[in-house]
Amino acid sequence: MLWIETVRMLSADLEEPFALEFVYRNLYELTKLDWLNLQRQEITDSERSVLTELAKRLKNNEPPQYIVGWTEFCDLRFKVDGRVLIPRPETEELVRLILSENDENECLSVLDIGTGSGAIAVALASKRKNWLIEASDLSSDALSVATENADRNAVSVHFTKSDVLSAFMERKKFDIIVSNPPYIAFSDTDEVDDSVIKYEPNSALFAENMGLAIYKKIAKEAPSVLTENGRIYLEIGYKQGQAVSQLFQKQFADKTVSVHQDIFGKDRMISVK
Repeated sequence: MLWIETVRMLSADLEEPFALEFVYRNLYELTKLDWLNLQRQEITDSERSVLTELAKRLKNNEPPQYIVGWTEFCDLRFKVDGRVLIPRPETEELVRLILSENDENECLSVLDIGTGSGAIAVALASKRKNWLIEASDLSSDALSVATENADRNAVSVHFTKSDVLSAFMERKKFDIIVSNPPYIAFSDTDEVDDSVIKYEPNSALFAENMGLAIYKKIAKEAPSVLTENGRIYLEIGYKQGQAVSQLFQKQFADKTVSVHQDIFGKDRMISVK
């Protein structure tokens, strides 16, 4: 049997038809041309066995990014595994919003709360060499992955273990606080893909109080660590625009709180400035 016949057969039941190609090519460091040339060859028993096992994992909803061990975010490559969430395209929009609204020539201090894989902090550090960037997470496992991602991308980020802002209270102040915290309400589990529920860390997905618990902590604690003209940027769930903006407007009456939409027109980000 040819490679192309085996790949077609094993991909037929997959949700994403090109997932098997993506995984195999990246595990074995094949170019697109290498892959195309392979399709015309006879497949060996060992090769078929490898493909079958990969297809089984994909059919079981294991994310391709976890299988290959990395994902792309803001044109950078990040290590990802079951200890951290896979960074999403909508979070790239949050990074772009921060970059567009803050002067690249200023030396700003930035804190990324709940950094996970380090995606936001590392992406900002790669684009703004003169910004002083710190990142925190409650998970030691996540901080280990984030530290490796900063090293892999040759950027300087200082990582701290912290429950939201507890490690920074009264210690130092930041010009920008950014966070993509857990924000899915437990009652909205049915809206989350099976692969996410099964493989990604629930502690980074779900939050108490209809998904608002971490936002409330940030709103309460941020005044102690934000500079006078400091800004806050948050990713939110598409149903949380009004609730989260009201939380921060109440806490920061002298600042403008804005809801920003993603490319699909859904509420996705909050800015406080």
